[in-house]
Amino acid sequence: MEKTRSQLITRKSKLIILACLSFVMFYVFTYMLNPYDVWWVQYFARPVTDIFTEWALSLISCTLIAVSSISIHEQLNQKLPWIETPLRRLVVETSINVGSVVLLIFSQLIVMYLLEEECTQIFGDNKENLWYWQWLTVSIFIALTISAINTGDYLILNWKNAALEATEHKLKSAQHKQAATEAELEALKLQLDPHFVFNNLSVLSELILEDQQLGYQYSENFSKVYRYLLLNSRKDLITLADEMKFLRAYIFLLKHRAGSGITFEINIDPAQLNLHLPPMTLQLLIENAMKHNKFLKSNPLQIIVTSGPNDDLIVSNSIIPLQKKKNSPGLGLQNIIQRYLLLTDRRPQITTTDAMFTVEIPLIKS
Repeated sequence: MEKTRSQLITRKSKLIILACLSFVMFYVFTYMLNPYDVWWVQYFARPVTDIFTEWALSLISCTLIAVSSISIHEQLNQKLPWIETPLRRLVVETSINVGSVVLLIFSQLIVMYLLEEECTQIFGDNKENLWYWQWLTVSIFIALTISAINTGDYLILNWKNAALEATEHKLKSAQHKQAATEAELEALKLQLDPHFVFNNLSVLSELILEDQQLGYQYSENFSKVYRYLLLNSRKDLITLADEMKFLRAYIFLLKHRAGSGITFEINIDPAQLNLHLPPMTLQLLIENAMKHNKFLKSNPLQIIVTSGPNDDLIVSNSIIPLQKKKNSPGLGLQNIIQRYLLLTDRRPQITTTDAMFTVEIPLIKS
């Protein structure tokens, strides 16, 4: 509503400016065509009422020309844009403008003929035919000048919009690269995190002493996790099937670190496995859940990953708040949301209740 009102005000302002410009041009070019005409010599010798009446009629005529030219330009912008066929547009717009001016002058001449006496007093009766041709010539020139102004304004506006779109595209590209870099840095942080490595190696050494077969399985899943991070941290999207392979290996490590203090429930629709999502999305959500909650044997942290009804994943975790909360900037969730802003129109939805924290992750068709 506000935009329409603003456009209407701009159009009115443009019409007023062009009408006034046309009025000035009419007298300037009429004078330049024959400056020594007796009509100009005796111009201000006439009664003031005649002069003002003439000015009023000229202003009306110029306003009609401006309105006609603007309307023709706007209609052709919709039906015959400059960008598609510029030469045809030039010929068509010029022809219609000339035709509309001829029709407008012809209509005015008919009115003047019906009011012949008044017109004779206003315009004089010397060399009427020459004056009429000058009037027509100047009016056509004014119409074409207004058309040129409209065209220039239209092309400049399009150029500005194109430049703005190019700038926005570059900005989005830079943001995309920044988000990808942030995701890669998060992955590198996990790879190089000495506590994460030390904890997994400690668990591995204990498992090897207790159960060599289990220790072998642990080392295999440990290598899968890091291989996935190294190969996929730079990608924008990955299939849900590949993400689930990584998730199973990651969950295997977590279960042997946290024991029975954490439980997982996964129920994925096989039809969604070919859809895509940003890599490490599920890992970031699980990390987020473990970072903000306790996971005890007496009260396990529940993490549920299920398929949603609208080609999305629903990742939920129970809320068992820490006694002493850590100051966290929430980089994991911010990273996921930012990547979705750049990749698709769909957005992750976050819902929190007293018992559960839920994130709905859209799956992308690629």
